[in-house]
Amino acid sequence: MIWYPYQQMKNMKPPYEIIDAKGVWLKTKDREMIDSVSSWWSVIHGYKHPVLTEAIKSQADNFSHVMLGGLTHKPVQALSEKLKDYLPGDLDYCFYSDSGSVAVEVSLKMALQYYVNRGEMKRTKVLSLTHAYHGDTFKTMEVGDDEDYHFILEAYGEKKDVIHIPTRIPDLEKAFEVYHEELNCMIVEPLLQGAGGMRMYDVSFLKRARQLCDQYGVLLIFDEVATGFGRTGNRFVADLVLPDILVLGKALTGGYIGHAVTVANQKVYDGFWGDDPNKALMHGPTFMGNALACSVAFKSIELFEQEDYMSKIRRIEEITRREMCGFGDARIKEVRMMGGCICIEVYESSVLKGFQQFAYERGVFSRPFLNYLYAMVPYIITEEELMQVLGTMKAWFDKN
Repeated sequence: MIWYPYQQMKNMKPPYEIIDAKGVWLKTKDREMIDSVSSWWSVIHGYKHPVLTEAIKSQADNFSHVMLGGLTHKPVQALSEKLKDYLPGDLDYCFYSDSGSVAVEVSLKMALQYYVNRGEMKRTKVLSLTHAYHGDTFKTMEVGDDEDYHFILEAYGEKKDVIHIPTRIPDLEKAFEVYHEELNCMIVEPLLQGAGGMRMYDVSFLKRARQLCDQYGVLLIFDEVATGFGRTGNRFVADLVLPDILVLGKALTGGYIGHAVTVANQKVYDGFWGDDPNKALMHGPTFMGNALACSVAFKSIELFEQEDYMSKIRRIEEITRREMCGFGDARIKEVRMMGGCICIEVYESSVLKGFQQFAYERGVFSRPFLNYLYAMVPYIITEEELMQVLGTMKAWFDKN
């Protein structure tokens, strides 16, 4: 029996069984529907893209995987060089893993060990945001701040090594004033907090965070697992404010296969370099640098560049703002838009009960959660298809 995610198995609604997928469309035995959430925000090129499919097939004809312990291969070398050229600043050093959560764990481990290697043993605390979500592994849950996902940690009592602050500059400045000698890093989902409620905030907060991290010698980590590759309307938020460590996943492979990367700058990398084996990063996921994943990720980035995906994202935002600006209802708290993301937050979660089936019957797959009805569409979506997604969202409130 399958144990499904985020579900009480006793009373869960049967999931839709997908038998085929192409472009933005998912196919069940009796219906086709637009995937308005890009399979948890990862399938930016759509399904069954011929270039990406061929990359997987071609690599599989050689080999699918070899470990990076004592071995290497062309796909991981090519992807690493591509990322070095593609990413801003001196974000040059790629450590691979098989999921976004693990990649965030690696970033937090890097930050802690960076200071341990320097003999600064008191820097054990992490500064994070309220409503943060960085994954469901244990350290990522600790730096997260969402009781709907991470209530299990209450069994351990109060968090001792994580400070959570809202995205307000006075709170940021106060936290650094009080804790700067104990902080090893600050970690954020930049500009857009995904699973914590599609919350959006201004870049001025990140600019001030960068200044304070520099002032007090604290590492800045951007978790761009969800926001990277254009979702905020920026290629990467790291293009606007440069972190010390950048975490990428989800869209890295175009949603074809699980893979992620933790990318460090020169300063962080140098903190592990030397003759002392105890200063090495002792971490190694079995499937890090998987050849299939690296091959398809390389082609995914090429597509993003060659087909000017940033213009596609700007068009998605233009259409979304045209269709949704001014839309409201007494049950709606706020409508938020940024890049390739739209979120309708309602006052009561009961308002959204039944929407998934309503959307399914109108040819749209949607997955509202808590008080949030949102869309993060594949970037290849046409205007007509996007209008179908947005129209379905609006029709729900007109109907009820």
